[in-house]
Amino acid sequence: MTRSRTAALLIAAATLAAGAATIVASPDPAAAHGASMTPGARTYLCWKDGLTPTGEIKPINPACSAAVAENGANSLYNWFSVLRSDAGGRTVGYIPDGKLCSGGNPGFSGYDAPRTDWPLTHLTAGARFDFKYSNWAHHPGTFYFYVTKDSWSPTRALAWSDLEEQPFLTVTNPPQNGPVGTNEGHYYFSGNMPSGKSGRHIIYSRWVRSDSQENFFGCSDVTFDGGNGQVTGIGGTPNPTTPAPTPTTPGPNPTTPGPNPTTPAPTTPPPAGGDCMATYKVVSSWSGGFQGEVAIMNHGSTPFTGWKATLTWSTGQTINSLWNGTYTTSGSTVTVTNSPYNGTVAPEGTTAFGFVASGASSLPTVSCVRA
Repeated sequence: MTRSRTAALLIAAATLAAGAATIVASPDPAAAHGASMTPGARTYLCWKDGLTPTGEIKPINPACSAAVAENGANSLYNWFSVLRSDAGGRTVGYIPDGKLCSGGNPGFSGYDAPRTDWPLTHLTAGARFDFKYSNWAHHPGTFYFYVTKDSWSPTRALAWSDLEEQPFLTVTNPPQNGPVGTNEGHYYFSGNMPSGKSGRHIIYSRWVRSDSQENFFGCSDVTFDGGNGQVTGIGGTPNPTTPAPTPTTPGPNPTTPGPNPTTPAPTTPPPAGGDCMATYKVVSSWSGGFQGEVAIMNHGSTPFTGWKATLTWSTGQTINSLWNGTYTTSGSTVTVTNSPYNGTVAPEGTTAFGFVASGASSLPTVSCVRA
């Protein structure tokens, strides 16, 4: 009798132990999720690129397709899950060089690939920008945003030494908008883009939770070309494949500039469906005059065969000379058409015209259309 009771107790204990082992081994859902939405991280923009009416994820972008081939479609169904649960704010030495974009998470290793065809966000250096970061699950913490050094190249995987030493933006516990646990909900905050940058870069983001050891990581591929957050490389739209051309040297010799050149001033982005974008900057200014430049960008999918830009002044400026285009004036409005040699602009290509004007430098209203 005693032997039977002892055996029964041993069997029951073994059964309970086996059940406890099963419970411990069961995966628990992550406690929080998030990724940069604006400027979009690789996983977020690849998710947008791959959306289909049926809900299936089928990326069109070749870099996104290659990442899914390596990590599976779950990496995009869970685009907000590039995380490490034990990071605790650690960076160098914890996340290996070459694995920053995945945070060292093997489930997202394909998003570390050094490629020039990732989806791309077009930005203006130094400009104020409205950021969005997914709040798939809401938790307190701090967001850190870094930018790559000018020596970085998109043809090599990102290393810690490729990033500027200090973040250009740090935000703690920002407000949120929209329901958590959806593809629309997000934290939101504004900050200045890093100044003095041009061409291709990566904006690297870290979200360090203050209530756990869980941290999130992400790479947003950007180009500082005077854009205002436009995205190319998703849904079949192409990305630039060559650097933007350098504007031709001015023909006339402008008056010697004063000592205080000004920074580029972004203009209103083109309307939905528009593919010509114009941005304006003052190159230099002096008493009674200034030198200006307007960049013309093709954000469409087919080449321009010609273009026309319009500048409208507010305080009586007058153009004295202009190069890389021809112009007419009607009251405060100046209309500029391309020269024979710079009318063709490839998709995501750029050209520019410059001018010398009299009067005080100010920001005109600038727009453009393909001719």
